[in-house]
This record gives sequence, C-alpha cells and structure tokens, in this order.
Amino acid sequence: MELGANDGLRGLPLDQTRTNLQSILDKVKAKFPQVKIVIAGMMVPPNLGKEYTDEFKNIYPDLAKMNDAVLIPFLLEGVAGDEKLNLPDGIHPNPDGHRIVAKNLEKIIEPLLGN
Repeated sequence: MELGANDGLRGLPLDQTRTNLQSILDKVKAKFPQVKIVIAGMMVPPNLGKEYTDEFKNIYPDLAKMNDAVLIPFLLEGVAGDEKLNLPDGIHPNPDGHRIVAKNLEKIIEPLLGN
C-alpha cells in the first residue's frame, strides 16, 4: 500500500492522512484477515516546513509497526530527484524510473510470496 503523497503535497492535516490510511488498512484486514501488508513510505518536499515534512515521513513506519506490516521506507528510493529517471513534472517516474521502483519492490515482495 502506498498512499498519501498527494495529501502531503496539498498540505492536508497529517492526522487526516494517518486516519485515512489506517481506515484503508482496517478494511483490508477485515476482509482478508491473513493478508500480508506492505506499506510503501513516501516523502514530501520541505516547502511545508520541517515539522510537517518530518511528521509526514513518520506516518508510514508508525502505521507499519501498529499493523504488523512490512515497511518500504521510501517507495521512490534511487529515483526521486533524479531528472533522468522522472517525467518532466519532476515527481513521477519515467519508464527507467519505474524499472528501478519495480526492482526495489521485488526485493521486498518476493520473500513474502514464499515459493
């Protein structure tokens, strides 16, 4: 699960983002009790201030711990900020960036799948 980056970019209250994400987790766990949850962390640019940025970043590890989920600290690790790996908007990965994201995800998800 990865969600919330647009909330952060819009400057929504962080308690609302946290509540929304937890609500999604609760619904998934209620419907699929044996599910293995993977939470992919995101970050926001620092333009909303250090306190907001730091608290936003902490939402993901906090929810992972509370929900016994696997955490990917930052979904765009190795891609964010590299203009060669992003679309002209500077935010969304291009095909080369997506390949790196996919490899990063594979390292986390493959062991959870077992054989």
